[in-house]
Amino acid sequence: MNFDQLQKVTLKNGETYSYREAGSGDDILILLHGNMTSSKHWDVLVDKLYSDFKIIAPDLRGFGGSSYNMEISSLKDFSEDLKEFVDALNIKSFYLGGWSTGGGVAMQFSADYKEYVKKLILVESVGIQGYPILKKNELGQPIQGSLLKTKEEIAADPVQVAPVLQALKTKNKEFYRMVWNASIYTHNKPEPSKYEEYLEDMLTQRNLVDVDYALATFNISNNFNGITEGSGAVNSISCPVLIFQGDRDYVVPRYMGEGIKEKLPQSELVILNDCGHSPLVDCLETLSEKIKDFLNNN
Repeated sequence: MNFDQLQKVTLKNGETYSYREAGSGDDILILLHGNMTSSKHWDVLVDKLYSDFKIIAPDLRGFGGSSYNMEISSLKDFSEDLKEFVDALNIKSFYLGGWSTGGGVAMQFSADYKEYVKKLILVESVGIQGYPILKKNELGQPIQGSLLKTKEEIAADPVQVAPVLQALKTKNKEFYRMVWNASIYTHNKPEPSKYEEYLEDMLTQRNLVDVDYALATFNISNNFNGITEGSGAVNSISCPVLIFQGDRDYVVPRYMGEGIKEKLPQSELVILNDCGHSPLVDCLETLSEKIKDFLNNN
């Protein structure tokens, strides 16, 4: 397996997509990473799955080795890139998985291009009404019910966004380590050398504010989310869906996973015990086995 080797393809929209692949055969699994990461962060899961499936993991626009020529403003922009990507590789039928932000992109794609997606896997996914960012008071505490609604407001957020932008600007790897240790790798951490590689990779992101805005305005439900009206696209997702939700995810609250399950009749919600936002680190064996069972069960 040579999953670390990046390949590149130019999309019709002029963006260059980097991607990794491993395994072989006709059963293709495409994996979409989350915010602050890239395809590299799938490596430990790929190691568990590549003997069963051909796995392809792209870097979304503005992450990892992919270009960022045009700013994105929605998760649909990412899903349209994915459509161009699979068409460029002449892939017409596949399993699709998404982690966190990647889950939102995967849901959007599955709604818009249902004929492509055989089954959908959502790992600690953003909910169907997006991921709001609350305004903060003078003490830096969230103001309940008061949402940041523009890219300018989000960029100025003094707690969740502005410090991360500064860390990206100065390539402050230790700041990123502090953030991930406090919110994601709270109980378990990657193997040290791998963690260093992940941190270096995180600093390649060029689209933080745009992604945060896309998450805040994402809404495929049938209702208003406080910023945008729901598109109702969730009603078009018809494939079987497996939803993973860690019982101590400090990033994506449990109600988001439960909300997805409620609206998708062909879905199963798996609560991962003693697991945070990264099952890839906290419960890799359980995650990989349940994915294999789901994909191999006809």
